[in-house]
Amino acid sequence: MRTTEMLQPPPTRLLALAAVIATATMFGLTYSLSASLIALDLVRRGSSELTIGANAAMHAIGVLVTALFLPRIVPLFGMKRMVVMALVLAAIVLAAFPLSPFLWLLFPLRIGLGMASEFLFVLSETWTNSLSTEQTRSRSMAAYTAALSVGFAAGPLILSTIGSEGFLPYGVGVATALFAAAFIALARVEAPGFEKAPAGGLPHFMRLAPVALSSTMLNAAIETAGLSFLAIYAVNLGWPESDAMRLVSCMMIGAILLQLPIGWLGDKMDRITLLVGLAVVAAAGALAWPLVLTSEFATYALLFVWGGAFVGIYTIMLSIAGSRFSGTELVGIYAAMGMMWGIGALLGPLFAGFAMQTTVHGLAFFAAASCALFAVFAVMKGRQSS
Repeated sequence: MRTTEMLQPPPTRLLALAAVIATATMFGLTYSLSASLIALDLVRRGSSELTIGANAAMHAIGVLVTALFLPRIVPLFGMKRMVVMALVLAAIVLAAFPLSPFLWLLFPLRIGLGMASEFLFVLSETWTNSLSTEQTRSRSMAAYTAALSVGFAAGPLILSTIGSEGFLPYGVGVATALFAAAFIALARVEAPGFEKAPAGGLPHFMRLAPVALSSTMLNAAIETAGLSFLAIYAVNLGWPESDAMRLVSCMMIGAILLQLPIGWLGDKMDRITLLVGLAVVAAAGALAWPLVLTSEFATYALLFVWGGAFVGIYTIMLSIAGSRFSGTELVGIYAAMGMMWGIGALLGPLFAGFAMQTTVHGLAFFAAASCALFAVFAVMKGRQSS
């Protein structure tokens, strides 16, 4: 299927690209800031671990619900208007969390936050693709993924700087979301338009792009498991807690800095070959964790490269999907990917936690097995569908 390109003057295109980067960063920030902040808030309210886990699951429910109707309402409201509305919704929900007098209100609020995140996730990916040509698509998606990773890294950084108590950390999220909304609402920021809703529902899109959907679930599962358990894994092997926390930052820095060279490769070589190669590197790198964690320098070097290679799987898959689909059909594919992201974020920590209970190196074995299975699946299905 031929991809329709937007014909915009360079200054307008650059402004639109800046708007997309702001949207992607806000998605990452909304998720990473709220996940830790709300959990800590619930602990202070005396909630049990079961209640905290149930509340976290509401975010995924919001994602799944939104994925069902998002492709059909984009033509009605327009992409730019929906992005602004999602940012405003995220700001309202974040402001409401610390002001809520009742614990039960935090559950529908978390659903609302998940819905806003899904809007930002799907529409920012579609918008980025519309700004790309086939010759620069992988580099554009690499910039998008790097912005996403910056947002994920910014949440914990904000909390470590200003703390997690009171309204202030929520207020930072509110102010950032409203600033992004005001920027995107500028008249000079142009977004692609869609005339009609796509044919078929989510099962249709899941059949169209099984590798894209599996890569999204892989990314969400291992990313959330890594954020939850990597520091614990290192502490269990004797690392000081402060040093173990830096491992997550090192992995995120690699995920940010290595996307542009990976995107450059994606525009110069066969993308399916690169996708499988990155999955193999990620699998081998995870298997090497137990060997290198005895050396601080080797551990930092490996996690830097591993973070870039693993996130690069998602970057290249976004490029492959963007090459094959366009318009509201692409919105449908990305909405289905968002749904799979929610499923992966739910299942990843569960399987990783079980693996770590089985063996001290369970996290490494879980990550290696997941990446290896994806590589095999991509070889089998990659030439048939994306």
